[in-house]
Amino acid sequence: MVFGIDYGSKLAGTTAIAFIHKEALCIEQSIKKQDADLFIQQTCIKYKPSLLAIDAPLSLPKVYTQGDSDNYFYRTCDQALKAMSPMFIGGLTARAIKLKDSLGIPSIEVYPKAVQQQLLPTLVNYKKEKPSPTQIQLLEEILKCPINCISNWHQFDACLALVSGLRYQAQEAVSIGDQEEGLIWV
Repeated sequence: MVFGIDYGSKLAGTTAIAFIHKEALCIEQSIKKQDADLFIQQTCIKYKPSLLAIDAPLSLPKVYTQGDSDNYFYRTCDQALKAMSPMFIGGLTARAIKLKDSLGIPSIEVYPKAVQQQLLPTLVNYKKEKPSPTQIQLLEEILKCPINCISNWHQFDACLALVSGLRYQAQEAVSIGDQEEGLIWV
């Protein structure tokens, strides 16, 4: 089982997990003012995923780990995808790396926006309004699974993270970045 995780602020109630269980799409979301990391840990204990596809930086720029770079803000993958710097969202990055290390479950870093741009280029109003039935239908076609449980963009992004995880598992995903520094899988 693969978990697609849209990783959000610890207490904001914006962390969502998407997975396929018994041939049905399931989405669970953290609750505002409750610990999102504990929510992920408990959901992992309950369902025992074999892979986590996490929408959060899981590494730091090379300058901090290997010293052979002069970029203190961005990794190669961030620059290629125009993603946010792991340093700008430092607390979230630290939490995500700690979570990955503590769970002991194989984990990959994903970027839902890149999945949307590559696999759903006709998707309009991405993150502008509540996901529409048309947008959800496009996602259904990729997941090959009926979707009747998406109510916000965090859940939609968790599904896009799931797409990356399933593509990775099927050896269809593409990696962006430097293997030694960190990869984002699409």
